[in-house]
Amino acid sequence: MNAAARKIQRIYLTLTLGNTLAASFIWGINTLFLLDAGLSNFEAFAANAFFTAGMVLFEVPTGVVADGWGRRVSFLLGTVTLAVSTYFYYLLWQFSAPFWWWAVVSVLLGLGFTFFSGAVEAWLVDALRFSGFEGGMEAVLGRGQMVAGVAMLAGSVAGGVIAQATNLGVPFLMRVCVLLAMFAVAFGLMRDVGFTPERSTHPLQATRAVLAASIENGLKNPPVRYVMLAAPFTFGVGIYVFYALQPYLLELYGDPHAYSVAGLAAAIVAGAQVLGGWMAPRVRRLVRRRTTVLILSSVVDMVILVVLGFTHVFWVALVLLALWAVVSSAGIPVRQAYLNDMIASKQRATVLSFDSLMGSSGGVVVQPLLGRAADVYGYAASLAIGGVIELIAVPFLMASRRQRHQADQSNAPTSTNTGTQPA
Repeated sequence: MNAAARKIQRIYLTLTLGNTLAASFIWGINTLFLLDAGLSNFEAFAANAFFTAGMVLFEVPTGVVADGWGRRVSFLLGTVTLAVSTYFYYLLWQFSAPFWWWAVVSVLLGLGFTFFSGAVEAWLVDALRFSGFEGGMEAVLGRGQMVAGVAMLAGSVAGGVIAQATNLGVPFLMRVCVLLAMFAVAFGLMRDVGFTPERSTHPLQATRAVLAASIENGLKNPPVRYVMLAAPFTFGVGIYVFYALQPYLLELYGDPHAYSVAGLAAAIVAGAQVLGGWMAPRVRRLVRRRTTVLILSSVVDMVILVVLGFTHVFWVALVLLALWAVVSSAGIPVRQAYLNDMIASKQRATVLSFDSLMGSSGGVVVQPLLGRAADVYGYAASLAIGGVIELIAVPFLMASRRQRHQADQSNAPTSTNTGTQPA
């Protein structure tokens, strides 16, 4: 890696570190925060579903911002939007607001995250290619995941401990402060390199063009389409499991106010994310095809969640949680590299945002569904049901594999070639 590419990587890792640290302050206690505000399990996960609905609703319009005004502008808008909406969340908790206020602000939180999704990854890949980097992306994306895991580990533990020492609202205020600091950092460091924004004075026309490009370069491209169609099941189940583990582990632990235990659960996921990011390029070298990693990841995830659903011992549940997180995390950089190698630079942010939209759409349906299952049958049963739902992703991943795209085997850039080759 040359000096220019190393600089781009350092900026990417810095942005990833700060953003993940800010976000993770509440990840260990978010469900407990919603329940403490007076929401039921169904309402808490419905609020999360409105968050993912916001991501679905705004992915394409914010893709216009990223491709039309620049990935830097998109990142800056994301930090401000997320900081403001997080503060609104804190106010709703303070005043025990009715559910529909939570729904509205959750949509705004989703808007904040859509400014990041696709834009940061597209900025990284284009800037690295422009700098002359020709290696596989698993290593760089894996490092990003490792940094995110360290930040998540620190943030989630700190959030849980601080919530227990003070109250559940303080971690939300900490998130606001760090997001505002990240605005200043990105304003000074981030520049669009290897990409020229196509500014438009017609936002609606630009939105239609982005949506059309997403469909043309995403859903109409068979190997990309099948990976996207698998996303609602993997993403929807993954986000439910992460948030459901907070009250589930407290239930097994026997103390509903041990918020540091909920932070510990998020910290285990964070540590697993670091390990998974380190493992991704190494696992990739052990198999010929990237889809092998993706398919095995979904199958093993399903088995772990089903076993977790029948577990009643706290420490056993922690071990299973760690295994689930490691397996899931090891597959993420491989999936990212696979998609990026099938997408041309000009449509990169657009298609990646649309992929995020597809995953978020699964969260809209799966979270309230499994939240209701938790109300009726308990958290353990809802986790087992989630494992079965994730298994639905496997046929789509196998269909992508059957397209025999060269990106399935390549460790080098292939985004300029959308043809196929034999396995």
